[in-house]
Amino acid sequence: MIIVDLASILGLVLCLAMCLYGIIDNAGAQNFGRYLDMPSAIITFGGAFFAVMAMYSMKDYVAGLKSFMLIFKAPVSDARAMIQNIIDLSNVARKEGLLSLEEAAADLEDEFMKKGILLIVDGTDPELVRGIMETELVSVEERHKKKIQFWEDLGSMGPAWGMIGTLIGLVNMLYEMDDPSSIGPSMAVALITTLYGSLLANWICAPVANKLKTNNANEVMMKEIMIEGLLSIQAGENPRVIEEKLKSFLAPGDRVTQGDGGDEDG
Repeated sequence: MIIVDLASILGLVLCLAMCLYGIIDNAGAQNFGRYLDMPSAIITFGGAFFAVMAMYSMKDYVAGLKSFMLIFKAPVSDARAMIQNIIDLSNVARKEGLLSLEEAAADLEDEFMKKGILLIVDGTDPELVRGIMETELVSVEERHKKKIQFWEDLGSMGPAWGMIGTLIGLVNMLYEMDDPSSIGPSMAVALITTLYGSLLANWICAPVANKLKTNNANEVMMKEIMIEGLLSIQAGENPRVIEEKLKSFLAPGDRVTQGDGGDEDG
């Protein structure tokens, strides 16, 4: 079941609503067409998207565009539940041995954690386990950063191509200075491209890039908790000690007691 991120939907819709309110309040609904100009849209949006296309391979460009939909999926990042899950696994390992974790791994949905458990069950050296899992974590983060950079690049291109469109419009306006009645409309059309560029950067690109950054930070933290937790289980540490160690990843207000936590040393 996919959980929808309501904040992303509301944020984008309400930003659009604020723009529409400003236009209608100032110009009136009957003059809304003044803010619609096809050549300006083609120059600004076409120029921005095609300039970014030139920066990337076609595969990365398409992946960047598709990443827009990721902001509408609420990430599953319940760190407290993850810590409790690790504590439960540590109790199982203390009572039944590390090999018993293989059965527990079969019920896990998270492939990263499952991989770590199977490495431990196979008797892999702890440093090698850490190396393998941290390498995969770096790889995941790099893929995320590519998508974040895509939206940051697009955000920088929007105002730039808006200014290019404005300059094109101003050149045409200067050639028609002998007709005073055309100066106002020509200036308005020239400025619309700047408006479109600012909208692209600040209504779409900046929010998308920052939401992807937030999601990336949450996922990285979750995986770091998994790594430290699984290595602590492999080292045979007391579940209560593991709990206190992993709670250090959380903000102070989130460090609530995780139930019984684990067994005391005998």
